[in-house]
Amino acid sequence: MDLDLSQEQRDFVRVMRGFVDDAIRPNAERWDEEHALPMDAVKQMAELGLFGLPFPEEYGGSGADFLTLCLAIEEIAKVDSSLAITLEAAVGLGAMPVYRFGTDEQRAKWLPPLATGDALAGFGLTEPGGGSDAGATRTTARLEDGEWLVNGSKSFITNSGTDITSFVTVTALTGSEDDRKEISAIIVPTGTEGFDVGKGYRKMGWWHSDTHELSFNDCRVPQGNLLGERGQGFKNFLKILDDGRIAIAALAVGLAQGCVDESIRYAQERSAFGRAIGSFQGLQFKIADMAMKTELARQAYYRAAWLKEKNRPYKKEAAMAKLYASEIAVDVARDAVQVHGGYGYIEEFPVCRHFRDSKILEIGEGTSEVMRILIARELGLPEA
Repeated sequence: MDLDLSQEQRDFVRVMRGFVDDAIRPNAERWDEEHALPMDAVKQMAELGLFGLPFPEEYGGSGADFLTLCLAIEEIAKVDSSLAITLEAAVGLGAMPVYRFGTDEQRAKWLPPLATGDALAGFGLTEPGGGSDAGATRTTARLEDGEWLVNGSKSFITNSGTDITSFVTVTALTGSEDDRKEISAIIVPTGTEGFDVGKGYRKMGWWHSDTHELSFNDCRVPQGNLLGERGQGFKNFLKILDDGRIAIAALAVGLAQGCVDESIRYAQERSAFGRAIGSFQGLQFKIADMAMKTELARQAYYRAAWLKEKNRPYKKEAAMAKLYASEIAVDVARDAVQVHGGYGYIEEFPVCRHFRDSKILEIGEGTSEVMRILIARELGLPEA
């Protein structure tokens, strides 16, 4: 495995850092205070081609590899996790299912505006009564006169309520056989009668990402909106989540690196007892450990992304990368607040926002507990 980024990837990272410094860093605190997804920033991300990175040019993308998408997410997350998760969810959860499992007609209809960033889409898996137990789906879809009649609700759905959200793909029970649930995926366009988007959540972090509860009451969509084969919806979305875990690991690494960078800067500028606090060995050790954990997490997600690109099994490595990166992100963010002392508890300092944003990384797209179960299964241990 070559651990060096290609020249094209290095150039891309350089462009991303300039974009983040110019367009995101000066505004991140204000956007957080406003508790609303900044659509101007989404438009700028779209103009940079970020939403189409892993998709072919025929659909409006640039045909980049998966690691390049992760690099973009990492760079944004160094400053703004809300925008980073907006990109990750838009590409990985909104557009990727259509690209991987959609028909030619579905790809031609739905994918181009998603790849160009003119539209966003959501991924409706989690329900009020089913988080980690994603197979406990209660939302139903019944065929009736050539249409799917959808009833149920979904929770914590990112990018589901923006002005440019074009649809949400939902998993729903479409039948059962021998006490086994048949779960399928169905595209529900925004504005469909009976499809209601609840108000945004009051969240601990990710304040300016778009997150809503969704409800479906006798919501009718065409039979052709079935995404993938009938009964394969849950299985297909588990494949999507494997990729998403690598991307969340990249986001976690970005957040942790942002905390390291801010801590180094603060330790060089802040004085105590007549010298910079960064000269004290106790603080040096803390920041050194923060940097070490961050780099190890980065290498973990790089390897998982490399395995994916080589078409080799990567489920275990994706779970490991997500588990380790998300947990060290919480640790590093907490330590960064400690380095900053009282100022770390003040919203004007980025590490305060990073600390709030870090916790969800141990929950979203698979909790730490679920990651450990997946790793154990991949190691061949018996199911509990």
